[in-house]
Amino acid sequence: METVSTNEGSGKGAMWELERNLDQPMDAEAGRLRNMYREKAYPTILLLRLAFQSLGVVFGDLGTSPLYVFYNIFPHDIEDTEQVIGALSLIIYSLTLIPLVKYVFIVLRANDNGQGGTFALYSLLCRHAKINIIPNQHRTDEDLTTYSRQTYDEKSLAAKIKIWLEGHQFRKNVILILVLFGTCMAVGDGILTPAISVLSATGGIQVEIPGMRNDVVVIVSVVILIGLFSMQHYGTDKVSWLFAPIVFLWFILIGVLGAVNIYKYDKSVLKAFNPIYVYRYFKRGKTSWASLGGIMLSITGTEALFADLSFFPVQAIQIAFTTVVFPCLLLQYTGQAAYIATNKTKVIHSFYYSLPERILWPAFVIATAAAIVSSQATISATYSIIKQALAVGCFPRVKIIHTSKKYLGQIYSPDINWILMILCIAVTAGFKNQSQIANAYGTAVIIVMLVTTFLMIPIMLLVWRSHWSLVVLFTVLSLAVEIPYLTAVMQKIDQGGWVPLVFAAAILVIMYVWHYGTLKRYEFEMHSKVSMAWILGLGPSLGLVRVPGMGLVYTELASGVPHIFSHFITNLPAIHSTLVFVCVKYLPVYTVPPDERFLVKRIGPKSFHMFRCVARYGYKDVHRKDDDFEKMLFGSLLLFVRLESMMEEYTDSDEYSARDQQELIHEASSDADLSYASRDSIVPVRTLNRGSGGQMTMAMTPGFQTVGDEVAFLNSCRDAGVVHILGNTVIRARRDSGFVKKIAIDYLYAFLRKICRENSAMFNVPHESLLNVGQVFYV
Repeated sequence: METVSTNEGSGKGAMWELERNLDQPMDAEAGRLRNMYREKAYPTILLLRLAFQSLGVVFGDLGTSPLYVFYNIFPHDIEDTEQVIGALSLIIYSLTLIPLVKYVFIVLRANDNGQGGTFALYSLLCRHAKINIIPNQHRTDEDLTTYSRQTYDEKSLAAKIKIWLEGHQFRKNVILILVLFGTCMAVGDGILTPAISVLSATGGIQVEIPGMRNDVVVIVSVVILIGLFSMQHYGTDKVSWLFAPIVFLWFILIGVLGAVNIYKYDKSVLKAFNPIYVYRYFKRGKTSWASLGGIMLSITGTEALFADLSFFPVQAIQIAFTTVVFPCLLLQYTGQAAYIATNKTKVIHSFYYSLPERILWPAFVIATAAAIVSSQATISATYSIIKQALAVGCFPRVKIIHTSKKYLGQIYSPDINWILMILCIAVTAGFKNQSQIANAYGTAVIIVMLVTTFLMIPIMLLVWRSHWSLVVLFTVLSLAVEIPYLTAVMQKIDQGGWVPLVFAAAILVIMYVWHYGTLKRYEFEMHSKVSMAWILGLGPSLGLVRVPGMGLVYTELASGVPHIFSHFITNLPAIHSTLVFVCVKYLPVYTVPPDERFLVKRIGPKSFHMFRCVARYGYKDVHRKDDDFEKMLFGSLLLFVRLESMMEEYTDSDEYSARDQQELIHEASSDADLSYASRDSIVPVRTLNRGSGGQMTMAMTPGFQTVGDEVAFLNSCRDAGVVHILGNTVIRARRDSGFVKKIAIDYLYAFLRKICRENSAMFNVPHESLLNVGQVFYV
């Protein structure tokens, strides 16, 4: 089989020129798409309503932290009131610097058209610098409405950093591993948040019933967790209307309770707003430094401010945090400190002890409901993280179900759900106490924050083009708070802190090995794609019997004919009368608008009846059911044929205005009920003359008399049946490969491919229309 050579020298010849013309990238096809994204302006009333709704989705985890913070700061005896004031001062300024200043006013601005999280930062970087490991992007993708990027002056600092990042594969891999590690820790949050939140909330039973054993509390927590995970397949859409009122009621409860306790017990704790008490706290010695792990729990849930940004504008989250969340948390922590300063032996469950006895049970119910809501938000965020990782080829294929017709972001993955439930129950039942779970939780949270800090550095330089002094100031202030917390939680690795590290290491290995295998498969497709000269040499029949029907050949290549096609036609005697090479690729954008999703062009002369269709998706998009996908693809194909015909009559040049093209699209759409417009960017080659070296001459078949004939032909092909041809590529490590590579490829990657979902299931291909073509290659 002849393959494309990348080093053909300067004398490429007429056949190379023909291949270049017949299979160009689709620049002109994508050129009509303009960047029209604008930041939405929300009316004040709507913004306030969204701010209220965000309480139930974004702030549940941060709001339930007062249930367990002080017990983890003071697991042993308290020396004096000044020790409590010092710890409270650290809590106050941690809440101010990290959630308020860093996240609410800085990090939230680094959103990807309203999408947040680690992968949103990575997608922004991939658009502004070519650091994507799988090089399947093309300049035509930059014309998407949602593809926004900056241009730089060649002598600017941003341009130099861009060149530096793109200059070596090692740097790209470092950024990828950093993103994957942060993602793994965020998944760890999805395991640990339900465990500690529910266990802390149900611990209030022991306040009312002092003789109750801890095992009973654990059993109640496990039952609640099983119920929580079992209800996930219904989706949050049906009960989300309850989330905001529950969390709002919780914040009002803890705010009012905190104010009452300050007045009732000890007003001297208000001295904690003086930062001098932070200095005095650290002067106490190693015990103060060790307690930082407990203090850090007061800012757990902060990453959710950014990760759960999908459905709420930045202004709504800023309003909710500054007017409700932040004041109520300060009041609660200050009031709880006032109670502890007076009752130094009642640190454990101090929140419940500080409650008036007549409202204990109502408060217990509200606390448990708030803990469930915060757990639900974290679990949903974990599904979204897995979906984003899957979209960029960094996670094995798992089933993704959309639980809401109204909100595409509300998804459910049964495979991930049951794994999370098993691990969450194992953590709850295995540790049985808040302290060890809190140590594990703190480790996961602080590492995610550090990853965000490091990713924000190139974001500020490349995307925002901030002055280097501001970047240094942001980095120094962030690390000045986060590094001490990291050192504190690292000291508790043997007391539960090892749990998220083990989880993260296991998930990181899975994600990186899967990504490595995906990259090698793509490189194989690129290097072994079929030469267009070989295709043309077969003639219009492709050397086979062309039977009625349409074949959709799925490939990862956006240009060129994949190796699977040559493997197919050399082993079977017949091929469909119309072939469409379908490339489904994900771009570093959160979504691709439906009217910009498909790019269609013709491969070779018309008589070959071969087309290419590139279906582009963002990391938040979902591949629709097969019938919908086929309908949209076929509609794009028909409209492309109509536009191609009109363009040949309209002008011989590729240069014409966008207004002219819109008129053509409108005219074509009036003839057929189609909503997806495309056009070919090439002028079909009529002949290939014999060169002086005796090269072959091929005349193009006259083809169809009118565009209506070709449209009728395509309709008849579709009516005859559509067959989906998928490649089942198996990779193996070469014999001379190292031991680690053989283990990763031959065992781990092979095992993951065996247990994950098939491509046909991901594309929703019916089994009766599926044709698998197998091939093995060595890396």
